[in-house]
Amino acid sequence: MTAIDVKAALTGISGVHATPYDADGNPHWPTMARIVRTIAEAGIHNIVAAGNTGEFYPMTPAEIARTHAVAAEAASGKAMVTAGIGRSLKEAIETGRAAAAAGCNAVMVHHPLDPFAAPQSQADYILAIAEALTVPVVAYIRSDAMGVADLSRVATHPNVAGVKFASANLMLFADCVRATAGTSAVWICGLAEGWAAPFYALGGRGFTSGLVNVVPERSLAIWQALEAGDFATARAGVTAIAGFEHMRTKYGNGANVTVVKEAMALMGLPMGPVRLPGLPALNAQEKAELTRIMTGWGVLPAAAAE
Repeated sequence: MTAIDVKAALTGISGVHATPYDADGNPHWPTMARIVRTIAEAGIHNIVAAGNTGEFYPMTPAEIARTHAVAAEAASGKAMVTAGIGRSLKEAIETGRAAAAAGCNAVMVHHPLDPFAAPQSQADYILAIAEALTVPVVAYIRSDAMGVADLSRVATHPNVAGVKFASANLMLFADCVRATAGTSAVWICGLAEGWAAPFYALGGRGFTSGLVNVVPERSLAIWQALEAGDFATARAGVTAIAGFEHMRTKYGNGANVTVVKEAMALMGLPMGPVRLPGLPALNAQEKAELTRIMTGWGVLPAAAAE
C-alpha cells in the first residue's frame, strides 16, 4: 500500500481486534485469525493488531510479533493491517520492522507510559520510530501532555500517516487541526464511536472501534452517516450502542476489553478471560445486562435475556 492508501484507510474505521486465549491462557491463533477475517470481510477499513483492545500491554513480545503475522495473513488484503508497537524505543523499532516483514501495512505507536516522559520527548520518541521505519506510522496520543507545536511536528512528519487522538481535550484537538490546516495531516478520533461526531465536527476523520469485534455493521452505519454529514443518524447509531460502551468504562475503563470479549463469548466464540491487570470477567449481574443489550440489538435470541 502507498502512503496515500494508508491515509485513506485511516479516515475509515480502525477496528482493534480482541485476543482469544485457550484453556492454558495462551493466545489461540486459529480463533484470532477467524476474528480478523470476520472484521475484514465486514468491510472495516483498517485492522489494528495488538492494540489496547487486543491486550497489548499484558502480552509478551513474542506473542505481539505473532499477533501481527497472524492478522496480516488473515486479512488477506481485504483490509489494511496496522501493527501496534511500543515500549522501549529499540523494541518498538525492532517490532515494527518485523511487522512490516510479516506483511503489515503500517504501525501504530502506543503512547509511551513512562511516568517521567517529557512532553517534547514523547514527540521525539514517535518521530524517532517514524524515521527508523519504512512503513507509515500512526501516532497514538492518549493524553494532552503534548502541546500543539509538538503534536503538529508529529502529524506533519512525512512518515506519519495519521494521529489517533484519544484525549477528550477537544480544544487541543481543534487547535491541532487548525495548526496543520493545508498539510497532509490526518487527525483520527481515538475514542471510538461515542466521540466520533464531535471529532468530525472539529475536522477529524475516521474513528477507532472495539465494537467491530461484535457488531461491525453498527460501526459502519455510524461512519457512513458521519461521512455523509448526517449527524442525526450518527447520533441515533451512538444512542443504540451507548449501554454497551458505558459498560466498557466501568472500573476506570478496566472493563473495556472484558465487555467486548464477554459479548463475543455470548455469540458463541470462546475468548478466555482478560489478562491482569484488566478485569478478567464480568459478574453475573453485568453479564445479564450485557445479554439484554445484545438481545435488543437482535444478535441474541430473546430467550437469552430471560
